[in-house]
Amino acid sequence: MITELRAQNFKSWQDTGNLRFAPLTAFFGANSSGKTSILQILLMLKQTVERPRKQPSYENEALYFGNDSSLVNLGSFEDVIHQHCPDSNLGISVSWKLAEEMKIDKHLTDSLVFSASLRKQSGHSVLENYCYAANGQEWQLKKGERGYTFKFPEFLVKSGNRVYSESLIWAQPFRFYGVDKPDNRYSTLRQIVASLENLFNRILYLGPLREQPRPHYIWRGKHPEGVGRFGEEMVTALFSSRIQLSDLVEQVPKWLQSLGLIDSYRLAPVRRTQSDYEFLVTKHKGGPEVRLTDVGFGVSQVLPVLILCYYAPEGSTLILEQPEAHLHPKVQSELADVLIDAVKNRNLQIILESHSEHLLHRLMRRTAEEQLSVDDTALYFCQINEGVSEIEPLDVDEYGNIANWPQEFFGDVTGDLIKQGRAEMDRRGISKS
Repeated sequence: MITELRAQNFKSWQDTGNLRFAPLTAFFGANSSGKTSILQILLMLKQTVERPRKQPSYENEALYFGNDSSLVNLGSFEDVIHQHCPDSNLGISVSWKLAEEMKIDKHLTDSLVFSASLRKQSGHSVLENYCYAANGQEWQLKKGERGYTFKFPEFLVKSGNRVYSESLIWAQPFRFYGVDKPDNRYSTLRQIVASLENLFNRILYLGPLREQPRPHYIWRGKHPEGVGRFGEEMVTALFSSRIQLSDLVEQVPKWLQSLGLIDSYRLAPVRRTQSDYEFLVTKHKGGPEVRLTDVGFGVSQVLPVLILCYYAPEGSTLILEQPEAHLHPKVQSELADVLIDAVKNRNLQIILESHSEHLLHRLMRRTAEEQLSVDDTALYFCQINEGVSEIEPLDVDEYGNIANWPQEFFGDVTGDLIKQGRAEMDRRGISKS
């Protein structure tokens, strides 16, 4: 689970500062305030880690900014660097808690820290340095005039005591986080790098624009990683879950009923083929079956969210952009309960970006009702000031109160009501005195 993130000189962020991440982490704020950029940092790192090693061009570029088919397409280094200043360094730091303790040189650790600095060179992203830290020891790779050197702690036994010294060797970096063709001297680093790769491999992403429902869905025996960035794999995931006997089969219908969206659904084969299926739903008990295309748009938009929450392997990190999109305010509130259940009962970490005050108020209520602890959440408000993003952690107490509620957090509702009253008084000719 990610426990802390920091970025410097990334898009509108000059410096995010050290952001605490919790099992349920949410970013709120106005449009273009930098919320999505924080999620994009993690997606950029994920797609760099997962990029196949054999590429037709510049295989070992430190960061992969993506293309139209990747999780996120950020363009180039010039596009992501703060204020498009080519001489600035991009700084990234991430800390994470391990699912199980790891033994590093005979000492156990339950967390790791990684930080890196990158810059532009000849149109590419180039690593300046990186550092892994665990148990008070550091493994560092730095770029100098003659190339890269790797410094690591060496453990010696002297007079019955364990002595720490440092060894320095030449090295060639692999992307932003590893070394190319490591030998036995890098055995500990390989172990740590594998943990970082596993962290990003376990991130699943669902974007804000989900695909429209289809008349037919095709099942070809696939077992997808998630539901796709547009939710396009949601039905494939449903079929896969039946074979793997996951709790998705039970939980998704339950939540669709609880949210008041539909009573039931089923996947019915189309007779003329062996792989085409219709997604049929019953809107109310005893009612007729209709296709998913013939019910409210919100059903097809929330389905990928529900399916992902119960299809993702336990221990995964889900990144959700605007999970409440196209939902009625009441359903937005109920959706918060889905996220809480997934975090608490499926050991998921959920990181989301949202514009929903209804979702936030439900989180506050559940905190007051002791169904969600303050430590389980990390809530942030983002805003932009003269082109630079700023972030403020929301100070939530054990009763769900926010001590530093930002001005006009979700618009000026009170102001609109006051002005409405004044307009009514003017039209009715009522004195304001």
